[in-house]
Amino acid sequence: MAFTLQAGRKAATGMSDAEQRMRVDLAACYRLVAMHGWDDLIYTHISAMVPGEPGHFLINPFGLAFDEVTASNLVKITMDGEIVGDSEHPVNVTGFALHGAVHAARPEAVCVMHLHNTAGIAVSIQPHGLLPISQHALRFHERIGYHDYEGLAFSPSEGERLVASLGAYPAMLLRNHGTLTVGRTVAEAFVLMATLIKACEIQLQALVGGAPPYLPSAAVQDKTAVQLEDGGAIEGEMEWPALLRKLDKMDSSFRD
Repeated sequence: MAFTLQAGRKAATGMSDAEQRMRVDLAACYRLVAMHGWDDLIYTHISAMVPGEPGHFLINPFGLAFDEVTASNLVKITMDGEIVGDSEHPVNVTGFALHGAVHAARPEAVCVMHLHNTAGIAVSIQPHGLLPISQHALRFHERIGYHDYEGLAFSPSEGERLVASLGAYPAMLLRNHGTLTVGRTVAEAFVLMATLIKACEIQLQALVGGAPPYLPSAAVQDKTAVQLEDGGAIEGEMEWPALLRKLDKMDSSFRD
């Protein structure tokens, strides 16, 4: 995989309580992805805005597995991938380019999550994309974008096309490539991703036999999608504390 590294550099910086909370949430998200087996060696990224620091983001140290990410080893970077503050780790500047394009286009995108999970890639390959055949899939009924594969190199012009494909949607399938979700919180991005992946898994199993799947009526599809959107409520607020408790029981080192 093509990538560009930005090496770590040293500089003393303070840290706000809000940044520390964001670091803990983002590190937890990486650990949850590893726990579910959605990671891809050291590749893919989950990025988050630094509270109170416009233009600064947190991302994983390139070269560490997702189950090695902690609050303290997350790297703070600028939109151009330049490291800010104190870090001993490099970052994948090329990998952040996709995230940076979404963050720039969507000011409410506090967290951008991009994965290479198997089920999501498999459904992205299917010409019809995500079908409205499960309650999980109906969360994204007429609320998911699609972006055609353009190769490894991510250019500014592709960034423009990608954000146009995403539009105002909370999720996107990158054809032949993976999944992407956008959250107003880390918790929301994770819960949306979990819902999308489960929808893809259900679809793959449902289509195994070759018979046409049963689809709810168009009216039910529309009604359910509105119900699941819940008036624009931020998703994950109820689930996130339970997920953090689960992680703490297993391994609380993500908080370090």
